[in-house]
Amino acid sequence: MTHEYSLSDVLERIYENQLALEAAVMELTLRLEEQGSVVTGDNVRGTLETIGENAGHIKQGLARLKRIAKK
Repeated sequence: MTHEYSLSDVLERIYENQLALEAAVMELTLRLEEQGSVVTGDNVRGTLETIGENAGHIKQGLARLKRIAKK
């Protein structure tokens, strides 16, 4: 039997994947910085900051979608 996922369920999974990837990239960044790649670390941290800001918007959008779906 197949299960149909709602749009909000699929977007929630994508959001969770984004958070997991963000954490993995941060781990790699910490390793690079330990090895002296400070400039690369700074560049990656800037990108991760953007990801973090977007994550907040995504989370709010998901909450709104879920509220609409319950109506």
